Amino acid sequence: MSVTGAHSLVKALTELGVEVAFGLPGAHTLPLWDALMGSGIRLIGVRHEQAAAHAADGYARTTGSLGVALVATGPGAVNTLGALGEARAAASPVLVIATDVPSAPCVPATVRISPYEAGDQHTLFAPLSKATFTVGHADAIAAVVRESAAVATRPQSGPVYVGIPADFLAEPVAEPEPDCSAPAATSAAPVCPAPVEGELDRARAMLLAARRPLVWAGGGALRSGAGAVLGELAERLAAPIITTLAARGLVPPDHPCLASNPVHTPEVGGLWDEADVVLAVGTDFDGLMTQNWRMPQPPELIAVNVDADDAARHYPPDVLLLGDATDVVTRLSDGVEPQAGLDELTRRLDDIEVRVRRRVRQEEPHAAEFLSALKETLPDGAVLVPDLCVAGYWIGGFHRVSGPRQLACPMGAGAVGFALPAAIGIAAGGTTRAVCVTGDGGFLSGCAELATAVQESLAVTVVIVDDGGYGMLRYGQAHSGFEPHGVDLVTPDFVGLARSFGVDADRVDGFGRAFRRRLREFSRSAEPNVLVVGAELRPPLNTSPRWYRNPAAPW
Repeated sequence: MSVTGAHSLVKALTELGVEVAFGLPGAHTLPLWDALMGSGIRLIGVRHEQAAAHAADGYARTTGSLGVALVATGPGAVNTLGALGEARAAASPVLVIATDVPSAPCVPATVRISPYEAGDQHTLFAPLSKATFTVGHADAIAAVVRESAAVATRPQSGPVYVGIPADFLAEPVAEPEPDCSAPAATSAAPVCPAPVEGELDRARAMLLAARRPLVWAGGGALRSGAGAVLGELAERLAAPIITTLAARGLVPPDHPCLASNPVHTPEVGGLWDEADVVLAVGTDFDGLMTQNWRMPQPPELIAVNVDADDAARHYPPDVLLLGDATDVVTRLSDGVEPQAGLDELTRRLDDIEVRVRRRVRQEEPHAAEFLSALKETLPDGAVLVPDLCVAGYWIGGFHRVSGPRQLACPMGAGAVGFALPAAIGIAAGGTTRAVCVTGDGGFLSGCAELATAVQESLAVTVVIVDDGGYGMLRYGQAHSGFEPHGVDLVTPDFVGLARSFGVDADRVDGFGRAFRRRLREFSRSAEPNVLVVGAELRPPLNTSPRWYRNPAAPW
């Protein structure tokens, strides 16, 4: 059998260590589907291309490995764009490989219209990708795939698009050589830099001179695996640690320096307001975490980042330490002797925890009950995947995450419907259990992926918090003085819908004993299942309609 472009693509993915790929077949991708048979790569066929990219994103977030989505020309490729924006916001190493129109119609001055054509397809992906590649001839497929994977995984990681003219997949090719050169990407990341020794000394001196140092940790710290070294440095400095959504679980929930609640709460926000030196590790200070950058510039800011532009995008640092977070923090810790005040800081953080939890119980008792149920019933190792919904915001801000990569939140690209397909990718990565928490609106945007979960026997629990519509938007309208309009939804019998897919399902009202009992059972099952909860929650303080401004703060 001759080696085709599809075979060389599959061989390149295999050599890269890809074990799972997500996709939807199309007329142009049939040679690739054939080549994947018996390859050792598990092909998970989803029901919509956006789900393929979300699943690849979820897989990448929890495994740290390359996530791969395989889609067809035109509408199939375009359907991934929303999910690709979410992957870009989360710096997920996702590779979207799409067929393009056959090479002959692409010849300059040739006037032809091809079925499924999307025009200049790769330009659609440029704003949402770290890089875009277009294969120029069939023999180059393997080299382009290798180079695109290197760009996607190289810090700062991110999604990459590869376009392959459809006829190249069936075309015979020469056996690819390991040293085959690849064309340049439209955008490529540099090799991870190293910090300047003098700047390390300067940063170390600033931290030691600080009276109220603060550590702000973002997704780059988590992707680097910097939790242990960052936690040790914080203990030496007696500095509180605030984590972004992307870094939840970076340090254990009982770490003596962790401010476990979101910075949007007045108690934790006060730590930022009073800090005289902030050490920001692996973050770009996005609008979601900073109340659209209303938080004040700290008196002195030290940034650790692999990307200078990313580090200075919103809050310009006084000292920039370029490099991998683990390496930089390790080197920064050299010579830092333990400072006084750790016990006092821990007592203060414990007091903040008590005050925040008391306020949540008093002001939002249903949310407190919901959070308590998640904490007490989910099995060890389960990954929680919230959607953009009120319950999801409560999880993102207030759930106690027991370890790195055990929470996968939408990062701010506005991808409603992220949770279920992302949970499919997470479950395919071999996690103990993926527990998706979504609203009735978000679930309906991608409920067909229940069929994927059943077909692939994936350990996914879907919790649908049914409040009869878009609860977050309903609250936003009321908060802005508008009458509710377009936010109340006609919804199906979710239990009956789930059972029609062959999925075990049940419905309870509220987050009491029945919810805990069923969630405990469902989250320990080997099969997919759905638990519907009739409940309405008010949004937490980490959502924009309820952002808190400290009247004592200088902003």
